[in-house]
Amino acid sequence: MSDLASDFDFDLPDRLVAVEPARPRDSARLLRVPTGDAAFSDHTVRDLPDFLRPGDLLVANDTEVIPAQLAAQRGVARIGITLDRALGDGNWHVLARNARRLRVGDILTFAGVPVTAEVMSRGDAGDVVLRFSVEGAAFDAFLAEVGALALPPYIERPEGPTAQDAEDYRTIFSQHRGAVAAPTAGLHFTPDLMAALDRRGVHRQTLTLHVGAGTFLPMRSEKISEHRMHAERGIVTPEVASAINAARRRGGRIVAVGTTTLRLLESAVDEDGVVHPFDGETAIFITPGFRFRAVDVLMTNFHLPKSTLFMLVSAFAGKDRMRAAYDHAIGSDYRFYSYGDACLLDRSGQ
Repeated sequence: MSDLASDFDFDLPDRLVAVEPARPRDSARLLRVPTGDAAFSDHTVRDLPDFLRPGDLLVANDTEVIPAQLAAQRGVARIGITLDRALGDGNWHVLARNARRLRVGDILTFAGVPVTAEVMSRGDAGDVVLRFSVEGAAFDAFLAEVGALALPPYIERPEGPTAQDAEDYRTIFSQHRGAVAAPTAGLHFTPDLMAALDRRGVHRQTLTLHVGAGTFLPMRSEKISEHRMHAERGIVTPEVASAINAARRRGGRIVAVGTTTLRLLESAVDEDGVVHPFDGETAIFITPGFRFRAVDVLMTNFHLPKSTLFMLVSAFAGKDRMRAAYDHAIGSDYRFYSYGDACLLDRSGQ
């Protein structure tokens, strides 16, 4: 297996980067990528039920995005903050611009509100641990007043995220607040699509992976083995784990909506393919050679060149297969990234 990120590079025209979603959401295009040498086929997300079977189990991420982008001050210095994840002790791990200006014990303020944040520790990669002066509902109210959506950098909003973005960047599954970024494969689902899946006999469950700010960061090393994933908080309840295992025993396939769902399921599964309850952090990094035990089918958007997510889908469906699929998508003007189109992948033989 190659250890070079450049082996996962490809040319992507700027015109294919989606800056807003398809409307309605389930009118987005869907590229079917079966295993082996079977031909790719072009569809829309509305066709998804046609490719699933009665008894299959669709698993989606029910995290909800918070307004995680904050503008802070330390004296006269401006410090840009992106919340990453809540820590178990009440602190927050964040990514900070101008982090080198910060020292342990510094107090940050936020314009127009009495809330402050104390610097508890500082890492070497722009990461900082903060303790805010409010928690719970008061912290939620603080974010609602001063926070903004942390949209991916390739969605250009010179004046900042819009009210439409606040609606567009939320999935139908959203339930548990805590994500910095949306689990974007879930953005394609609508009530009509959910009803069609029900009629098809496809069952549904949700789990929670709070997508962190690390999802926006590029790989800084050319060597894949030197890359370290940012940890993210995930929860698979006993009831959901039991439903997944029961579906598998009945012969149903496990269909992951998005790479976040897949990453959490593969963090919670054992060597025998049994999914266990999970409540903690995962920093799983999936590259070609990984043995999948929990997921049979993956629905996901189209990812960035040289990204850890393109490495993940290459591991799932085969590197050469995904290279060909992306060539097809680019040649057919599929839309890429968070607001873009989707593909449906069968797991390659392992």
